[in-house]
Amino acid sequence: MNDHLILVVDDHLANLKLACDVLEWSGYRVSKAADAEEALREVEQSPPDLILMDIELPGTDGLLLTQRLKSGEATRHIPIVALAASAMKGDDQRMLAAGCDGYISKPIDTRVFASQVAQYLNESNGS
Repeated sequence: MNDHLILVVDDHLANLKLACDVLEWSGYRVSKAADAEEALREVEQSPPDLILMDIELPGTDGLLLTQRLKSGEATRHIPIVALAASAMKGDDQRMLAAGCDGYISKPIDTRVFASQVAQYLNESNGS
């Protein structure tokens, strides 16, 4: 079991549960949030090693939340990976411009999801 804490932010409860279940089964510690305000509280209480961010959240969307986190002194170092339901041409550039360190398409592929997440953790650790 590893010691990485991953925050999953998604307003669709089925997507949130699936992502968390796969990550927990793979040995990660997981926290979850259904909107931007809850995500900010989670980050403040227990800063994660990685954030998986749904870009379409109610209220403050995931890209605005990413920009906010990347502009904060205490949170700019946390890698943020967008979870995007449908990546249209140019969406990847929009996500990267907002500060995302990459993206994973939804619905997630449970067979490779944990290894995709591990790649982003390894990149952030300089591996």
